[in-house]
Amino acid sequence: QVQLVESGGGLVQAGGSLRLSCAASGSNFPQYIMGWYRQAPGKQRELVATISVFHVTNYADSVKGRFTISRDNANPGIALQMESLRPEDTAVYYCDAERNGRKTWGQGTQVPVSS
Repeated sequence: QVQLVESGGGLVQAGGSLRLSCAASGSNFPQYIMGWYRQAPGKQRELVATISVFHVTNYADSVKGRFTISRDNANPGIALQMESLRPEDTAVYYCDAERNGRKTWGQGTQVPVSS
């Protein structure tokens, strides 16, 4: 089983950039579908981006063209490069690993975006 630890969150101004990282430990990391989700105050957790075992990416419409997900199987983990941040991107961002229908979550990292 994989364990996940996110980092890189913090206060940023609208229009700014931020890079989130998720370090993975445990076995079989290359076999996991990885993703970033976020949960804004008072809202349900939503998909931000995923990256498959073949490095195929998928993005929520709200972040397409602004966010980029990547993975590194040699130094197990994923990253989320966020550009042109908006106040509506404010949320707790969670890293997710999925394999055989089972999800594992990180503890989350907060990203407040000020207007």
